[in-house]
Amino acid sequence: MPDVAYPQPRTVGLLFGGRSAEHEVSLLSARFVFEALTAAGYRVVLIGIGKDGRWRHCRGANAVPSAVPERGGEVTLAPAGGGRLLALDPPEPAVPAVDVVFPVLHGPFGEDGTVQGMLEVADVPYVGAGVLASAVAMDKDVAKRLLREAGLPIARFIASTAADQPDFDTACAALGGAPVFVKPARLGSSVGVSRADDAAGFAAALTLAHRYDDKILIEAFVPAREIECAVLETATGPVASVPGEIVPAVDRHGFYSYAAKYLDASGAELVLPAPLSEATTERLRALAVQVFRVLGCAGMARIDFFLHKITGEVLVNEANTIPGFTAISMYPKLMAASGVAGPDLVMRLVEQAMRTWRRRRELSTARSD
Repeated sequence: MPDVAYPQPRTVGLLFGGRSAEHEVSLLSARFVFEALTAAGYRVVLIGIGKDGRWRHCRGANAVPSAVPERGGEVTLAPAGGGRLLALDPPEPAVPAVDVVFPVLHGPFGEDGTVQGMLEVADVPYVGAGVLASAVAMDKDVAKRLLREAGLPIARFIASTAADQPDFDTACAALGGAPVFVKPARLGSSVGVSRADDAAGFAAALTLAHRYDDKILIEAFVPAREIECAVLETATGPVASVPGEIVPAVDRHGFYSYAAKYLDASGAELVLPAPLSEATTERLRALAVQVFRVLGCAGMARIDFFLHKITGEVLVNEANTIPGFTAISMYPKLMAASGVAGPDLVMRLVEQAMRTWRRRRELSTARSD
């Protein structure tokens, strides 16, 4: 196939907000990405997704991603339109086309492959994992099964629905005793996550988790340090950052909860780089790349680990295909600690998105020959 001269991307569509319970987290993340893209010299078109699921072109007073307007400015991507935006209500004579989309969406209807599928139908490059990897990583049950099948170490867990959930004693027997953690299977940012120490707490945790998902995970408690690695895909393959450690303020929140992450400036201490032996550091970085590849990720991911305080065993907790980009989020901090900060980071992510899109086009052409 002959080489095609593709133009360099100049206009980035920043997609933020969304229909999930992580809408507000997305707004915080989008501000960081917006500033980094602007500093890198890109023209940024802001596309906010309201909690009603409608896409809105944000202009004027809404020219920073601090909120999604409640009415007007509705747009959609033209199918196979190469990034062309169609104005729906009210009509806009000159809605700018975008060269690439940077989704900063957390949770369902954004991080789970749904938006990624729409972007592929629209034939527009986008930052981050594709349809399958996004869906797999979002579903913690499916992701853990794939990691276990690949021989990677994970903590014990049970997946259940409201129709087949175990009682507290059965869960503890399967997982090695109390306490246990209960969480929605397809949500992030610790939304709906609870620690259960007894039967009453377990019942309350199930009720909370089922507010957000029909499928839940019940996981064994691991006395562990929480370690995270950022992974950035390059032209030669994925590269893991230095590991960082999260030290939650246990006396304030009990664990690294939503409040500790986003509402309480003193909710946790971020230690960069994590104080680890060289062998453990290399083990974590190698595992992060393995997880990235096993789940089929692209562009970026943050891989979370448990490091057992007694045995030193490393366990994979989860992968986040659109990690947080807030001022206190680990992904940008880890990449900065590894020498790739702000504007350089978003530029690399946009360039990788273009490489992925070009390869997808080449494969599509080959399949149709």
